[in-house]
Amino acid sequence: IASDAFAQNDSIPENFTCDVSTGTPALSPALKISDVPSNAKTLALVMHDPDVPPQLRPDGIFVHWVAFNIPTTTTMIPEGASAGISGSNGAGKSGYVGPCPPKEYQPDEHRYIFTLYALDTEFIMPTAATRDELLSVMQGHILSEAVLVGRYKRK
Repeated sequence: IASDAFAQNDSIPENFTCDVSTGTPALSPALKISDVPSNAKTLALVMHDPDVPPQLRPDGIFVHWVAFNIPTTTTMIPEGASAGISGSNGAGKSGYVGPCPPKEYQPDEHRYIFTLYALDTEFIMPTAATRDELLSVMQGHILSEAVLVGRYKRK
């Protein structure tokens, strides 16, 4: 998994975050997918922030994006688009929600981890499935995974 918008461990551009200047919701960055195992039946994507202050979330995690049953023939998820079935993000909504680390807490720069899973089966799940629900049913079905990490610090 890769993106032309940012390199591994680099800063995510503002237009993909809550600080987007257009006043519209942030768009998801375009993602490139390659080297999917030939025996994979489907893909799943999870984007999360593991740096949330415990004052805001005791587990320290905010989920920004969940998608599953993505066809294995997918080589690109275009900017602002999704693929497969969208699950619930940490705001309780479907689709992508951009990085938005709270300015009043440390760390002020957060990591955003995009994990793409190659799976040996498709899943019948509600469209509002959460990250935890998806990870639970994926147990024993993960053939491989790839990770892209971006960083963001509010202006």
